[in-house]
This record gives sequence, structure tokens and C-alpha cells, in this order.
Amino acid sequence: MIRVLLADDQSLVRAGFRALLDAQPDIEVAGEAADGAEALAAVRELRPDVVLMDIRMPRLDGLAATRRITGEPELRDVKVVMLTTFELDEYVFEAIRSGASGFLVKDTEPDELVRAVRAVVEGDALLSPGVTRRLIAEFAARSKQPAAAAELARLTEREREVMALVGIGLSNEEIARRLVVSPLTAKTHVSRTMVKLGARDRAQLVVLAYESGLVRPGWLG
Repeated sequence: MIRVLLADDQSLVRAGFRALLDAQPDIEVAGEAADGAEALAAVRELRPDVVLMDIRMPRLDGLAATRRITGEPELRDVKVVMLTTFELDEYVFEAIRSGASGFLVKDTEPDELVRAVRAVVEGDALLSPGVTRRLIAEFAARSKQPAAAAELARLTEREREVMALVGIGLSNEEIARRLVVSPLTAKTHVSRTMVKLGARDRAQLVVLAYESGLVRPGWLG
């Protein structure tokens, strides 16, 4: 059973998400929070698998709450998905850099929300397909000059190639087609790369690809 915590200052949003998720046979809503401080306390107490976290909340916003959750070693298995009203929210890239596993817009289709919860539990990054590349390009272009990353020396040539493809928003299936390998082989390369770099998930691998200079803004086609 996948346990989910809902963190949003709007009770109607929480109620809608709860009704949808509790109707699934493999998902249960473990708790709710109306602000970031409540969310942090609930995560420490309940240890949910996934937190659906609104970016903008009173007392402690979702971004600060996410940093605290992902910064506590004992909570490393908790996945945070940011909820935002706008596809190109100015805080989304920073949220991913802070350890969030991805984001969803609040008006996403019900089936997509359910799929998203299951996907992050399986270790996949959740960057809505329609906006992934646009979002990465937009915010990577504003990011600081990439610093030399000694960590990349740990990777094989093929792993660096795979990391670059992850960085431009390709899925495992797309990477497999690009490299003419099986999807399982592509997934294995991605997993090994994340382990070597200490990335929590695929979303952080995207950030590292830009911050290391392996991928540069403007490479997206």
C-alpha cells in the first residue's frame, strides 16, 4: 500500500485529492497538512511514501519544507512531489534542486495524478511530459555558471552519455532508441549513474547534468 501525505492550505484541494487517491486499491492517504510546518511534523511522524506538497503555503512554504525533509537522512525514502498552479512556476527548478522528485500542476487529470504517485514510488522523476523540456531550458538558462564536477569522473563514458540524455528530458524508452539498446539496459545505466552520484532520483540527475556543465541551456530541440 502506497501511503500519501497531502500538504496544501486549501481544504477543498486536499479533499479532492483524498477522494481520488483513497479510491485506488493500492493507495491510501495517511494524513493531511495545511502548511509546511504541519507537513514536516506529519512526515516525521507518519513516514509516508509520497508527499504532495503545495509550493505556496503559510508559516513554512513548500520549498522550505521540502529542503528540510530531503535534508534529513532518516527521511530519505520519502518522495516529495510539488504542486503548483502554473506550469512554469519560478520555484519549480529550485524545488527539484532541493530534492523534490518532480511537480504536478493542480489541474492535472485524475489519471495522471494517480500515475504520478505510483511513478515516484518506483523511483521515476515526475516532470510533466508537456512542460519538461521547456521548464528545464527556462530555469537552467538562469542558473549559475556550471562548476567543474569531480563526480563525473566516476562515470563511464556511456553513463555520461546517458546522463546527458536524461538531462534533456528523454525517458528510458527514448534513451534506448537513441543508443540502440534495450529499455532495461537504459534503465540500468540511469540507475547506476544515480547511485554513483548520490542522486535521490531522476529529477536530481537532471539538475546535476546542468550544474556539472554536462548539458547546457539551448541544447533542447
